[in-house]
Amino acid sequence: MKNLRTVITAALVIAVSSLGLGAASAADSAAKHCAGTSGAPAPATRAAAQPVTVWLAGDSTMANPGSARCPVGWGSQFDALFDSDVTVRNQAVGGRSIQTWLYEGNVSSTKGSDGECRLTSTAYSARWQAMLNASTGMRAGDYLFIQFGINDSSSTCPRHVGPARYRQLMTTMVQAALARGAHPVLLTPVAAITCSGGTATKNRGFVNETFAVGSATRAPVVDLQSLSVSLYNSLRFCPHNGDYGSGPVGAFFCNDHTHFEAYGAQRIAGLVAGDVRRQNLPLAGYLR
Repeated sequence: MKNLRTVITAALVIAVSSLGLGAASAADSAAKHCAGTSGAPAPATRAAAQPVTVWLAGDSTMANPGSARCPVGWGSQFDALFDSDVTVRNQAVGGRSIQTWLYEGNVSSTKGSDGECRLTSTAYSARWQAMLNASTGMRAGDYLFIQFGINDSSSTCPRHVGPARYRQLMTTMVQAALARGAHPVLLTPVAAITCSGGTATKNRGFVNETFAVGSATRAPVVDLQSLSVSLYNSLRFCPHNGDYGSGPVGAFFCNDHTHFEAYGAQRIAGLVAGDVRRQNLPLAGYLR
């Protein structure tokens, strides 16, 4: 009987020991699992943002304002939409076509046999030369936003630019940016306000040409004409009685249905920034 009790006691001790080892093993396994989950190095965070310069090339709808209250180009409102790592250099100039912007003072008032305005010199404008400068101009990681197509539609020189010439000059600008490691972004021309009954309508040219260059060079295109017309319709600018100096239209546009008051410029800049975000361009990471 005594021997039987001894055997039973020994068996119980072994069983309890096994349970303890199993519990310890389970605890160790759980601890290792937790360590593998929370103790592993966290995913690498994005390196400190590198300063980026956003260069703007365009006409009066993009340009910085002068001393008058109106017009205010949307480019003057673009910087405020980014964090402090972005600097916007607005080189847009009122009244310029893509050709007169590139060849300031060297575009004649006569057309050649090809129907294009003749150049008196192929020297680039000082503004474009400065942007091409290796020390002070576009650098790797910068952006170049290009928006023309309004003054280019003129039938007379020096503003006139034909479709093929427009594509050629826009391609030249895109390739110059790419050669410096910068990122070109093309924009269709922003719309003026024109109404067909109760609907705002598109009224700009060179849209197909802009998309063609974007497709050929793989540069992203912001269809600012479509975006702006959609905005005008959402704000119910149409129908309109032709008075551009008062009411919601007057708060948005100068008294010419084309250029912007500060409020209008802010809204257009917001459209551009919104499409940068929608297309998930790397620049979107700098938006506020």
